[in-house]
Amino acid sequence: MSAALQRKIDGLDLPAGATATIGGVSEDLNETLLHMALAMLAAVAIVFMLLVATFRSLIQPLILLVSIPFAATGAIGLLVATDTAMGVPAMIGMLMLIGIVVTNAIVLIDLINQYRERGLGIVEAVVEGGRHRLRPILMTALATIFALLPMALGITGEGGFIAQPLAVVVIGGLITSTLLTLLLVPTLYAMVELRKERRAKRKAEKRAAKKKAKDDDTTHHPEQPDVSPLDATLLNLLD
Repeated sequence: MSAALQRKIDGLDLPAGATATIGGVSEDLNETLLHMALAMLAAVAIVFMLLVATFRSLIQPLILLVSIPFAATGAIGLLVATDTAMGVPAMIGMLMLIGIVVTNAIVLIDLINQYRERGLGIVEAVVEGGRHRLRPILMTALATIFALLPMALGITGEGGFIAQPLAVVVIGGLITSTLLTLLLVPTLYAMVELRKERRAKRKAEKRAAKKKAKDDDTTHHPEQPDVSPLDATLLNLLD
């Protein structure tokens, strides 16, 4: 509605010095959506800083945050499929998704790190972590989805126009983010950690090769003992 009205306003032939703008509820809605978008960016930044402090790494928090864009994709896709408008309730649902989505990924990656501390390899730790966290993550997501289903169907009464977009966004985001948490996040984790492990192995091999070369050079060219000035004088006299 606002976009169509703005196009008609842009097509008006106004006299010099005259302007026409959209105000009222539409203007307030646009400002609210802008503030919600800024709040989402702030939430992502806060979550990232907390993850960095928790995992003491910059790479693993980035892997965890990968699921957020895919959650937004699922939420927007379900909004389009159900012909639900993107309003303030939907933006609130997006804000909720940031915390919900990252929680499942944190639980998975933390267990994988625990298995690695016990001595398991990267791939083995990822497989074991995914196997043990599959059921809890799925049950948590399904419980949330079914709890929000009445709201998404609009059977909650007069407040359905507020609750329905929020529920649709959360359900759509949970569907895609749960699948990607179980598939994409462990895959990215394994790729990054295997690359780090290979790089550390190459550095260790280079250090070992340099040390071996230095030891061989010392063996073939032993250092001459230091000669004091008095011994040097005696050697000269003997010569």
